[in-house]
Amino acid sequence: MIKTCVSMGLVALPLMACTDLNTTPRQSLTPEVAFNDVSGYQSVANSMYNRATSFSYYGQTMMIAPEILADNLRLVANTGRYQGEEANGDRDHIAIWNGVVYGGINDANLIIETIDDETVSGEEQEKSFIKGDAHFMRALFYFDLCRVYGYEPGREVNGFNLGPILRLQPTLVASDADFRTRSTVEEVYEQIERDLLAAIPLVGAVPIGSEGVYYANTGAALTLLARLYLYWGRMEDAEAAATSAMNLLGLRTNGDGLLEAGQYVQGFSRAPHPESLFELELRQVDWSSVDGVNNSLNSLVSDNEPAAQFIIGASNELMAAYETGDVRRECWRETTREGIEGPVYASRKWTGYKGDFLENLPIIRAPELYLIRAEARYQNNPQGAREDINALRSKRGLGAIDNLLSGEALLNRILLERRLEFALEGHRFFDLKRNGRDISKHADFLEVPYTDYRILANLPLSQIQLNENLEQNPGY
Repeated sequence: MIKTCVSMGLVALPLMACTDLNTTPRQSLTPEVAFNDVSGYQSVANSMYNRATSFSYYGQTMMIAPEILADNLRLVANTGRYQGEEANGDRDHIAIWNGVVYGGINDANLIIETIDDETVSGEEQEKSFIKGDAHFMRALFYFDLCRVYGYEPGREVNGFNLGPILRLQPTLVASDADFRTRSTVEEVYEQIERDLLAAIPLVGAVPIGSEGVYYANTGAALTLLARLYLYWGRMEDAEAAATSAMNLLGLRTNGDGLLEAGQYVQGFSRAPHPESLFELELRQVDWSSVDGVNNSLNSLVSDNEPAAQFIIGASNELMAAYETGDVRRECWRETTREGIEGPVYASRKWTGYKGDFLENLPIIRAPELYLIRAEARYQNNPQGAREDINALRSKRGLGAIDNLLSGEALLNRILLERRLEFALEGHRFFDLKRNGRDISKHADFLEVPYTDYRILANLPLSQIQLNENLEQNPGY
């Protein structure tokens, strides 16, 4: 079958990048095989997961870019990579409006739309799980598109409220293609909520850090739902979803269920990560012989391999934010780099522990639940918020925070804990943005005001030219 790329509703030249429409066969499957047997649908699901591990998505971009766009990372070698993002240059942002993310959405759409057909053979339980898996992954894909390309509801600048194009039916052939306008972020959030609520009863619960976290599961879906509500400003719902997930997973109010302080650093060299709720598994067969050294997280941010590029380290401001005794600081190793005065800091989170720069990607970890719930509580239940923060800190080698901390100071403390806990896991820029804050920077780089157009990523020019109904983000 010939690969045909279509973009924003029009057939494009075969050599152009596919974006929000995909008509490619999945891993050389014919539609007859894919649509008649549950094993074919599992192959489509595998395609969906393979896309998520792409270097232009969670394999690199979604972990590094949100950190260096803000104040957690700095360049320690000049190779031309991430220079624009460090300086927040025009059109130097997070580029996920592409065939990887929209292709994953199309994979999910194909599963959801057709797997229940009575002509599809296979166990109903297996079919239900694959369908739930697709609902979860579609929610994740759309959530990321919203936070990269749109403002959170209630945080719009000059009333601009558009998000991604919303497609819920698969594009199987070029004739399915149609022009579409962008949906509002609120509309897409509503669909993400529906997808996660659909996934929760279908995927089933698995223990934290078990091999079940390599797929969608109830705990991960509840956590992503809680995160969605936090971004949405629905604090009571965020607290309720986080509490449900914590109860399901056995996470206690004293922090039990999380790693002990002495195990924290080692946890990032185990598969699955002992605190993982959802983790993308990578194997050697998923990479070419040069992928690791050229594009892996391990090569770019660590120096434990002689051939590693090691071009990105922790900012001095991030290192200064750690308290004495915080085991999270041990996720950085002090070293030197030619051409850089003073110490630089290499990551010990991304260590390539599987060999040849390879490692799994923990996407959702259990400590996020404590910090989601703390943020959801900070205004109406500051004591509960402080208890959640202290529960996490007790597992990171730290004592309790000030028992009188409240209001804006308490929110600042929560955001600081998120900064330290999830450094190099792709949260920092979004945590500032969703709270309507200016984007703080390291060293002499100027902060980016929240009202600046560079808060949102630009849509690819080729897509704007192809689809006259597609509105570019303001300022580009």
